[in-house]
Amino acid sequence: MNEYLIAANTKRGQLIFNVFRPIDLGIISGGTVITFILFLIFQPDSLFSGILVLLPFLSCAFLVMPIPNYHNVLCVLTNVYNFYFVDRNELVWKGWGAKYEYKD
Repeated sequence: MNEYLIAANTKRGQLIFNVFRPIDLGIISGGTVITFILFLIFQPDSLFSGILVLLPFLSCAFLVMPIPNYHNVLCVLTNVYNFYFVDRNELVWKGWGAKYEYKD
């Protein structure tokens, strides 16, 4: 008894359809609603206007597209933003090979 094949805290088991987080579904549904409203308002008659109306859905679909080694493109962009603009700590290594002029 109590023999499990999969750990109880696996990450993919917590996702919706094993791929999406709730924020991902919110982003893609928001892009879909905006695109639908734009189709009703503008009723595109050329290829260029059709692509412009589809742009909110396409950009949202690009953000939630799964990629290897990360969850999706949105996670990659968030990590890049945090690395370059938020978490820029200067770490000073004080090992045996470091030449540090300002001693405490």
